[in-house]
Amino acid sequence: MLRKIILGLGWVGTALTFLAVALLWFRPEWQNVWYWCAVTGFVCVSLYLLAHWREASRVFRHRQTRYGSMAALSIAAVLGIFISINYIASRQNLRWDLTAARQFTLSDQTIRILEALDAPLSILVFGRDDDFDRFRNRLVEYEEVSPEVSVRYIDIDKEPIVPRQYQILSYGTVVFEYRDRIERVTADTEQELTNAMIRAIEGESRTVYFLEGHGEKNIASAERDGYNAVVSALEGDNFTVETLVLAQREGVPDDATVIVVAGPSNDLLTSEIDALERYLSRGGKAFFLVDPQKTIDALPLANLEQFLAGWAVELSNDVVVDVSGMGQLIGTDVSVPVAASYPPHAITERFNFLTAFPLARSLAATTGGVNGRMAQPLVETSADSWAESNIDLLTSSGEVELDVAQGDVAGPVVIGLAVTAPVDTTPEPVDPEVDISKTATETRVAVMGDSDFASNFALGIQGNRDLFLNTVNWLAQQENLVAIRARQPEDRRITLTANQQRRIFWLSLVFLPGLVLGTGIYSWWQRRS
Repeated sequence: MLRKIILGLGWVGTALTFLAVALLWFRPEWQNVWYWCAVTGFVCVSLYLLAHWREASRVFRHRQTRYGSMAALSIAAVLGIFISINYIASRQNLRWDLTAARQFTLSDQTIRILEALDAPLSILVFGRDDDFDRFRNRLVEYEEVSPEVSVRYIDIDKEPIVPRQYQILSYGTVVFEYRDRIERVTADTEQELTNAMIRAIEGESRTVYFLEGHGEKNIASAERDGYNAVVSALEGDNFTVETLVLAQREGVPDDATVIVVAGPSNDLLTSEIDALERYLSRGGKAFFLVDPQKTIDALPLANLEQFLAGWAVELSNDVVVDVSGMGQLIGTDVSVPVAASYPPHAITERFNFLTAFPLARSLAATTGGVNGRMAQPLVETSADSWAESNIDLLTSSGEVELDVAQGDVAGPVVIGLAVTAPVDTTPEPVDPEVDISKTATETRVAVMGDSDFASNFALGIQGNRDLFLNTVNWLAQQENLVAIRARQPEDRRITLTANQQRRIFWLSLVFLPGLVLGTGIYSWWQRRS
């Protein structure tokens, strides 16, 4: 009877051991179950071996058994090392992001926003238990940056009351709660999560007006030269985007945070220039993107040029040519100057991306600005570039060379300038717009010699998107948003034809395993013979 019980213990212990391994693999959350199965199985097997110690010792005297035991011990030692490393690592907060796109490393923008938090930020993730891992890998980084951040994962099916309080209608919804403001988003990418966090922190959005009526870029267009992509990017940074026909108004709207003049092909009216001057003199913010003239005989933007001259910015009548070869890195020719280094400025602080400017004109900082206004260089091209004065030759043949005697300007060439000036305290006009100097302490103006760098076809080039958004945020005095934003991970999927799929199948699943198996059988047969 005792012999049968001991024999049964051996079988029961073996079965419990395999069951523990299976539960650990398929149901790791059942920790108590697989743990006690493993312990009970180990005890049963140990009792069986103790009861049959003579037979076990005779087995271990055989040479093949000793070799097998050594192999088993080696495997156990390796497994033990890996388990120990995993155990230690699970109790440490060190993480390494080995992905090519650094998709699990927070962007500079997200870090700066989190570090600036001055009140608790609650992040609620609503979904199912098996959905939470894709959010947890991202949001654990948010928690580590700031002690103000707390993350809670709520299973909608198990806790239905909380989702109802937050009006949650779908799985995978993330709620950001800051002070008395709530923002919802149904995405797990860093950019979408951070954009929702910005909206919760900032509260009311600020308004960016794009000037219209002079052939500027169409912000609603999805065409190659349109600006709808940059509008979406601005909305992600909590801006409301509107259009403005200044000729139909007496002045700039009261709620304008930034005025953008993107690529006018016709000159502004004198009344429009006067309205912009009044707006800026009381602490307004404006961003001018002025393309080069299409031909040497094209009508100049005389009013706009004179206006910008008052802000210490000179628009040169030329086209910047870049022969450095950097354009080849992004598939462009010499008519697209590329900037790789930037003069010190808050907009380009820690900026380490290339920016490309299709058909740009050069700018110059002058000393003739009103009230001592001074422009700072923002973007410069390489030394292997120049400002080509013969626009007709460049557009007709594309073959030009530096000729200083003909008016060309050797590089580096400035194609971006930024101006800061104190708010004008001179007496107001008789019928002024709202006095925004009550909240604004300084006027900010940015000028680029190209508007195409923010068009739909060029916005995705390296740092173009960040440069445009950083400039607008700097103008809006939102320095915490002047940063490098999260990058979308590259789509590295490969499309295979049916023949390629069959070849990979036979090579990886049939030929290579068969080769290994055949080599092993051949070696075993040789040893036997």
